Amino acid sequence: MLNKLSPIYTTQFGRAYCGDSIDLLKRIKDESINLVITSPPFALLRKKEYGNKPQDEFVDWLARFAKEIFRIITKDGSFVLDLGHAYQKSRPVRSLYNYKILINFCEELRFNLAEEFFWHNPAKLPSPIEWVNKRKIRIKDSVNTVWWFSKIDFPQADARNVLVPYSERMKKLLRDSDKFYSPKKRPSGHDISKHFSRANGGAIPPNLLEIPNTESNSQYLRYCKIVGIKGHPARFPVKLPEFFIKFLTKPGDIVLDIFAGSNATGEAAESLERHWLAFELNIQYLAASIFRFLGEIEPQQIKKIYESLSNGNLHKYEASKIKPISMFNSALSKNLDDIFITL
Repeated sequence: MLNKLSPIYTTQFGRAYCGDSIDLLKRIKDESINLVITSPPFALLRKKEYGNKPQDEFVDWLARFAKEIFRIITKDGSFVLDLGHAYQKSRPVRSLYNYKILINFCEELRFNLAEEFFWHNPAKLPSPIEWVNKRKIRIKDSVNTVWWFSKIDFPQADARNVLVPYSERMKKLLRDSDKFYSPKKRPSGHDISKHFSRANGGAIPPNLLEIPNTESNSQYLRYCKIVGIKGHPARFPVKLPEFFIKFLTKPGDIVLDIFAGSNATGEAAESLERHWLAFELNIQYLAASIFRFLGEIEPQQIKKIYESLSNGNLHKYEASKIKPISMFNSALSKNLDDIFITL
């Protein structure tokens, strides 16, 4: 078995560890992680190949991880949790498991709900088939709840880092505010001041995040095909963790995903110059996640790297974004070493 504190690969900004996340979390020092963002196996009725707990066990199971997360995030840090919806067994009635998690984490574990987000994936297929496709008595479920938890009322956050382009209507208003806008109190009671017509570089986004999950020809999937394996079956799009990393951290901060899967979180953090840690129990999933960080290399080298990592060997090779662990000696390495408890 792999040493839990030996990463199976590293990048300029991050490390990927194979092991049980609950054990790995216990080895992290108090208040050393700025952001934990993750998407656990959902409490679905159908058993998935990546492993998922039944609904009646899910809240208690996930709370074990959340207790450790509360301990390890910094005072102004955040915990972002993506959860899909589910139905009750044999009934066209929603399970409340994701809302039970919200209440449990806030009332029992002392988290604050800083804000609720909703991830809309317009490309999501209709399900469950019985209620949506066959009987047509329910509508396609295309929205996940994304809970943003914090320890304090004012965690680190800056909406200016996630501004979106102005609408065409707003652009017209900014070009000629006198023609389209006059400061006054609206019938709704909102008092709109003259500052509303000031350009601020973009609009504040809503808490409904429309991000299609349509990855089909990424480097990750192309390299999986070369090796002859399937990609992780429950990947979330890189743009989802990218949004929260921009919003809730600054360059140099540390981001952790405890159910890393294909490590989309690591890819987002790497591109934004945040340090990252990825924890994943399945060695094959984690070995394949290195494909997100490799440059354009020969198919035989891709196969050799995957085979070596999936067998638990730390393969020494050169690639555009990867450094062999034995040669990795930088301030970043010390930074990430310092967050682990030495036994």
